[in-house]
Amino acid sequence: MRNSNYDKFPFVQVPGGEAACVNGWDDIATRLGRAISQRATKKTVAVLECYVGVDELAIAREIQSRLEPALVLHARDALSGPESIDELVAPFLGGDDPVFGFLCGLTLPQFFDEDKLAELRARIAQVKQGVVLVVGCGASLLAEPDILIYADLTRWEAQHRFRRNEASNLGVENRTLAANLQYKRAFFVDWRVCDRWKRPLIAKWDFVLDTNDPRSPKLAEGEAVRRGLRHAVTRPFRVVPFFDPAPWGGQWMKEVCGLDDRKENFGWCFDCVPEENSLLLGFGDKRIEIPSLNLVFDQPQALLGDAVHARFGDEFPIRFDFLDTIGGGNLSFQVHPLTEYIQQHFGMHYTQDESYYVLDARPGAKVYLGLKDGVNSETMVRDLQLAHGGNTLFPAEKYANQFPSKRHDHFLIPAGTVHCSGADNMVLEISATPYIFTFKMWDWNRMGLDGKPRPIHLEHGLASIQWDRTTAWTRRNLVNCFEPLGSGDGWREERTGLHEREFIETRRHWFTKTVPHDTCGGVNVLNLVEGSEVLVESPANAFEPFIVHYAETFIIPAAVGGYTIRPHGSSVGRVCATMKAFVREGTQPLHAGKIQNESDEFTMLGRKAKSSGGIGATSMHNTKTAR
Repeated sequence: MRNSNYDKFPFVQVPGGEAACVNGWDDIATRLGRAISQRATKKTVAVLECYVGVDELAIAREIQSRLEPALVLHARDALSGPESIDELVAPFLGGDDPVFGFLCGLTLPQFFDEDKLAELRARIAQVKQGVVLVVGCGASLLAEPDILIYADLTRWEAQHRFRRNEASNLGVENRTLAANLQYKRAFFVDWRVCDRWKRPLIAKWDFVLDTNDPRSPKLAEGEAVRRGLRHAVTRPFRVVPFFDPAPWGGQWMKEVCGLDDRKENFGWCFDCVPEENSLLLGFGDKRIEIPSLNLVFDQPQALLGDAVHARFGDEFPIRFDFLDTIGGGNLSFQVHPLTEYIQQHFGMHYTQDESYYVLDARPGAKVYLGLKDGVNSETMVRDLQLAHGGNTLFPAEKYANQFPSKRHDHFLIPAGTVHCSGADNMVLEISATPYIFTFKMWDWNRMGLDGKPRPIHLEHGLASIQWDRTTAWTRRNLVNCFEPLGSGDGWREERTGLHEREFIETRRHWFTKTVPHDTCGGVNVLNLVEGSEVLVESPANAFEPFIVHYAETFIIPAAVGGYTIRPHGSSVGRVCATMKAFVREGTQPLHAGKIQNESDEFTMLGRKAKSSGGIGATSMHNTKTAR
């Protein structure tokens, strides 16, 4: 364990944005009032669009009490009835399944009643003077805005509001519904619908309203927010991580990431999942928080690169997250679906391939991965069914390989491979972005955090298992498949995967001096897996030097091109290491720079680190190709 210098609130400072953001309802109303008066017209239609989950009634009250508009209308009054909306979304909710549905292709206008819309539009037309304030999700359907304000909400805050019974799903009042069912409906329906509605509006925003913290609302000029998004893709940046407990959660992140020690455990950290994480933009000493997906929507080519954008559209395909079981328990025994299965059953067009990179491990830690040689599938299925029925415990050790795990090991997990991290591992999970499509087949006979058994999806799991991934194949293809690629003055590069069935490539660099990198036209995601601090720099001085601390994940947009990483601060003179992931497109060079013999200094420091456990004999010498 180490002292925490992990930054839990990274932000992108917006150039020249000091005056573009105000804080508090009084200043927000003053700024909006100024924008209205500058129009010098008798009538102004101010449309306050809201993402699902925003407390639009509370926001309307605050603005109405200060601006005193001539008319206030709510988009929710034009919605179809809740029964009609429930019928509309039902095909995408998977019936009684508590976790899975089917990604919907619905659009926001389908949730509204045309007759009700016409009635409200007529009321707006009758107003000849003053301010008309139209509020809610879909408010732009009622009127063409003279001023467009967008009230956004991060998904992490939305989940907290579900847990606190403070928010409902799109078009219905269901805040007392179980939070997991609200989340399922939001994941498969609400967020898809609202993101489709949001995309074209980003370019039209006059203001962005941040009420993620209702006690501290902030308003930023829309053009300043867009300028911040354009600036973000010219430099390294981090999204805002979030942490959550788990039934198997551990203690490592509490110390390393500086978390609340009063909590029983932390199992999860989403450190780079732009679909779920948020992005902080800095305006002088103020910060506004928006979904990091806004950056993907607004700057997809500069962020992802042409080839990745062509393949995935405005989706960020790489995910980095943490799984902490140090002092905790095993993850569920699980498997992920093959691509055709996830397409046919859930509407995702690519699947949840992943890998475990071991940041830390206690002696005796292990990873369950692949099936043992000679496993009888019928016997294993019977034992899983008996365990699921509560008649017995499932003997996972009888059927699954158990590989010892230690720092800097890397286990590859293409979809269809049975697996789970055992207790006492700290895993950096490097994977494709789909993140809820885990089929639990055995959960060690324990309860979830709510005191109830967690959902088991045995039928999906058994349909996904690849029974030929047995011991020899797994060891050869999935365990520490390190391949030396090249070296330079004070650095060495290795390919660590992923498997040829997975579209992500990972590279590890050990270094004591400056390492050259290049995005080669595709987005890079990295984590500092060894060393306390490094500096990311532009050889052309295209961006300000960017400091990264141990265990922090950071994104290098495709548009950055060349960049370097070197030890900084207390890491100077010590061995550091990064793990880098990118989408295989045939554009990345075999190595980061010109191959040459390792410098004497790097060799000496590498041996010193190895002897003290800094790199580890397995990490340096257990090299085999991924194929």
